[in-house]
Amino acid sequence: MTQVRTIDELAALTGQHLGYSEYQEITQEQVNLFAAATGDHQWIHEDVERARSGPFGGTIAHGYLTLSLLPVLLHGVLQVEGIAMGVNYGTNKVRFTSPVPVGAAIRAGATLASFEPFEGGATVTIDVIIEVRDASRPACVAQVIYRYYR
Repeated sequence: MTQVRTIDELAALTGQHLGYSEYQEITQEQVNLFAAATGDHQWIHEDVERARSGPFGGTIAHGYLTLSLLPVLLHGVLQVEGIAMGVNYGTNKVRFTSPVPVGAAIRAGATLASFEPFEGGATVTIDVIIEVRDASRPACVAQVIYRYYR
């Protein structure tokens, strides 16, 4: 994990890999709750019996569920102290490159792509790869943007 005491210390980390989060298991309950919250009830996510004979051999997490876990995963990679708050500011690019099977564990690796100061804080862009434990390809590749305020 990378910890910095101030926003300004982040600038020196531009271009550097910040580390990896701990692995987090994806449960069927999480997937079902996400389906209920979003209305995306596709059988590949919820129908355990049918999904066993489907293209992925079991149920899989929604791509957007995987993406929605980025804030908690990134908190295990980067912690910025001395701020009033941090907010998600958006994404530049997201690709779901392979499925996340229910029961699998994922983690995030992050590299600080850019640091742009503004009056009262900074905008940081982070390149993130979400990996599935023991998988040959990442599940998600994204570039996310956060704003930190003093």
